[in-house]
Amino acid sequence: MVVCGVTTPLLAPAVLAFTLSHIVVSWEKTSRRSCMDKKEFSQIRSHLGKTQGQMAQLLGTSLKAVQSFEQGWRNIPVHIERQVLFLLAMKRSRNKRENHCWVIRRCPMKIRRNCPAWEFQGGQLCWFINGTICQGEVQESWHEKIKVCRQCKVFRSALPLL
Repeated sequence: MVVCGVTTPLLAPAVLAFTLSHIVVSWEKTSRRSCMDKKEFSQIRSHLGKTQGQMAQLLGTSLKAVQSFEQGWRNIPVHIERQVLFLLAMKRSRNKRENHCWVIRRCPMKIRRNCPAWEFQGGQLCWFINGTICQGEVQESWHEKIKVCRQCKVFRSALPLL
């Protein structure tokens, strides 16, 4: 039997169910985990000048969800974190012309040609695009990528509040 690409001996149905549920839960914990905490979420909402209701509408979620994020009752999902950071970057970029990431980081042409930020001319939003080549390699998940991005001068110049 093959489970997630790994050949395993035949398992009893109960053991198989437990194994699969453990794999799914482990995947969900690592791949959907956000780096944003309740304080940061609340600060960004405030900086955007939005009420909780307006923020819920922008994010396509419920008022209760936004309240729960700010109280720390719910973890902030990755898709919400990305949307919030995107909105903040867009509000900030209206007033400022910024250099592209490949200029700031002095990426050689060989790396630029293989990087989606270069391909799609998204040098100010490289942190938002999965598959970019940062620190010489592609990060495997959003969680790993955003940890690297939060230390980068491109991200910090685009989102100085963070």
